[in-house]
Amino acid sequence: MVPLVISSSFLWYLCFVLSAVRVHVQANNGWLNAHATFYGANQNPTSLGGACGYDDTFHAGFGVNTAAVSTMLFRDGEVCGACYQVMCDYRADPKWCLISRSVTVTATNFCPPNNHGGWCDPPHHHFDMSMPAFFGIARQGNEGIVPVLYRRVACKRRGGVRFTLKGQSSFNMVMISNVGGSGDVKAVWIRGSRSGAWLPMHRNWGANWQSSADLRNQRLSFKMTLVDGKTLVFLNVVPSTWRFGQTFSSRSQFF
Repeated sequence: MVPLVISSSFLWYLCFVLSAVRVHVQANNGWLNAHATFYGANQNPTSLGGACGYDDTFHAGFGVNTAAVSTMLFRDGEVCGACYQVMCDYRADPKWCLISRSVTVTATNFCPPNNHGGWCDPPHHHFDMSMPAFFGIARQGNEGIVPVLYRRVACKRRGGVRFTLKGQSSFNMVMISNVGGSGDVKAVWIRGSRSGAWLPMHRNWGANWQSSADLRNQRLSFKMTLVDGKTLVFLNVVPSTWRFGQTFSSRSQFF
């Protein structure tokens, strides 16, 4: 009986096929289809806070793996801070996709529609990613756009939730960043140490929440509910000596 000899090239091809099949199955197992591009080639990637209002994505706790998302995902800014695992769809585009490579990005910006059939027009799901994030899953070349698979994942942050105080006089605007768990904030309340009552804040834009109460020279506490329903209270996270422009980090975090 002649022994069966399997070449190394055949084994490599078999692994390639199995990997492609695995990615295809994942598309039907909690993964959704979308496309991705990259932006900010000539920009410092930490400056891509955009429509969510993050001044610096490192300062906000997100690093350089960020993305602007299309209308269908942005939800009028509610998505700001949410995390997505994005994988280039190797089965659909083996020329430009890196096989079995994924990256977790934070939604920090809005990819506006042009109403002429563009990739960010409804009903498309699209990620316009920072350059470092995009080339973590795709080959460098002239393609510029690749098919991807994506799914929501929990945000894993270092340290606590951060509160950056903006505004002036009795107009308080707070930028909330470095939020773990689902990452996307649904509702916020603020309380001064002399007021006693929790006052609802309103989303001004993106990750910026506002209140018209004069809370100067008071310790500030916050109560926050995420889109997934989880709620945390951050007691006296801001001292009474606070000034506009300062950032304070809590000891508590969502998981």
